[in-house]
Amino acid sequence: MMFDKPLEEEDIDVLIDEEEDAADTGFDAYIVVYNDDHNTFDWVIKAFIDILHHTDVQAEQLAFIIHFKGKATVKTGPKKELKPQKDALTDRGLSAVIEGGEED
Repeated sequence: MMFDKPLEEEDIDVLIDEEEDAADTGFDAYIVVYNDDHNTFDWVIKAFIDILHHTDVQAEQLAFIIHFKGKATVKTGPKKELKPQKDALTDRGLSAVIEGGEED
């Protein structure tokens, strides 16, 4: 992801929770979004708000996690409910995949 303006390390204040195992949440699948070099933070945040219905803060924190860790789980749930959301994210140019879940 590209920044619209350069960030200094002291400008970054992100809350990072330990990654949850899908088995711990009771869901069988999850959407993972990977970092890239062409989507801006604003574009990714807007996609998370519009498509996944995340709050501004939640979407921003996920964007930072993806940027610094290379990927993040952005949504968990039944695979059949996640597929349209994953497709909408990829339609906007994000690198998103569904992991886990039963084979259809």
